[in-house]
Amino acid sequence: MSIKLENVSYQYKDSKRRPALNHVSLEIGKEEFIGIAGHTGSGKSTLIQHFNGLIKPTEGNVLFDGRDIHEPGYSLKELRGKVGLSFQYPEHQLFEVTVFDDVCFGPKNLDLPEDEIQTRAKEALELVGMDEKYHEKSPFELSGGQKRRVAIAGIIAMKPEYLILDEPTAGLDPLGRDKILNLLKKLHEEEGITIILVTHSMEEIADYVGRILVMDKGHLEFDGTPEEVFEHREELEKMGLTIPFYAAITDDLKKAGYFGENPEISAITLQEAKEAILTKWKRDHKSC
Repeated sequence: MSIKLENVSYQYKDSKRRPALNHVSLEIGKEEFIGIAGHTGSGKSTLIQHFNGLIKPTEGNVLFDGRDIHEPGYSLKELRGKVGLSFQYPEHQLFEVTVFDDVCFGPKNLDLPEDEIQTRAKEALELVGMDEKYHEKSPFELSGGQKRRVAIAGIIAMKPEYLILDEPTAGLDPLGRDKILNLLKKLHEEEGITIILVTHSMEEIADYVGRILVMDKGHLEFDGTPEEVFEHREELEKMGLTIPFYAAITDDLKKAGYFGENPEISAITLQEAKEAILTKWKRDHKSC
């Protein structure tokens, strides 16, 4: 089972500028954790709205599990139960009287029995770390990070196989950001949900994702592991993106010759950079 785009282009009707997407082809399989990076206007948000049929391509095809999602008779409602999409600042979409009622809203739209709706809401709120004491509170009494988690719980309650989040940490403090990212990691590892995380920050996704898609001016410029993508530092900087701090340090050391003429080394995290530098230092001093 996968989401597949075949030569997809999209032109907004009221725009005379270049296409928002330009001949994009990709495939996203089950249980992946993917980061989609790009500067403002790169096509990230337009891209993800194709994944569950919110936008129909001007050209090309979108397939889910091998079927064209825009063919006659295809149930987009059923698809959106499997491919959940959380827009930027999802807490702005909270509207029910209580937190619990808000999380129940999505499952109700799936025409599920009432006991199933209640069970799903309770499970989803537990997964995002919202204690029962919050269930009967108004969503508007919560902190920004708590609202964000409730909004995500509303999507989780629909039991999606794919969870797409557009800048889910936008506007949060470092603690709130880490809670959201660790929650997504938990959903991926423990629940087997495919996570597709849209961001403009390589630093943010480096420790979490196994694959990065880089968008620029409507084109898919890079598609690979973090290590593979970060090798293109100069091209990324021209797009307005920066590689993670510790990847930049090891890259500068490689260019300075610290690791030798043919270094087979990459580091993304602090721990990886520390190990690489110390290993080289110990090797040098052992030979002295």
